Amino acid sequence: MELTIYLAGEIHSNWRNQLQNQAIELNYPLHFVGPMENHERSDNIGEEILGKQPNAILKDDAASAFNNLRTQVLMSKSDVVIALFGEQYKQWNTAMDASAALTLNKPLILIRPEKLHHALKELSRKATVTVETPMQALQAISYILE
Repeated sequence: MELTIYLAGEIHSNWRNQLQNQAIELNYPLHFVGPMENHERSDNIGEEILGKQPNAILKDDAASAFNNLRTQVLMSKSDVVIALFGEQYKQWNTAMDASAALTLNKPLILIRPEKLHHALKELSRKATVTVETPMQALQAISYILE
C-alpha cells in the first residue's frame, strides 16, 4: 500500500527533503506532495496566469488564489497531512494548511517543538496526533504501514 503524504509548512528550509530521504532509506512506500517550494514562483503565479496586477495587494491575492487551488487539489488527494510548525519562520501557511486538512477530514500529524506547545495547544487537540520532530511523524506513518 502506497500512501500519499501532503507536507504542509514553511518552504524556506530543507525539512521536506530530509523527511523524504529518511523515508527512502527506510524503503517506505510513500508519495509526497506539497506546496510550491519555489518561493518566487509561488509569489508570482497569479501574475504569470492573469497578467500584471495594479498593486502588491492584488498581486498577493491573485497568487493566493492559485496557491490555494494547488493546496486544495493535492491535499484532497492525500491520505495524510503532515504540518510542520518550525521555530524560525512565520507560520501562517502552516496554520492555513492545518486548518484545510481538518476541514477536509484528513488525518493530520502536527509537528511542533515543545516551546510552541502553549501557542498551538488548541490546534494540537484538533490534530490526529502531535509530535515534536519530523522523524516522529515518519514513525507515525510507519505504524500505519505495519
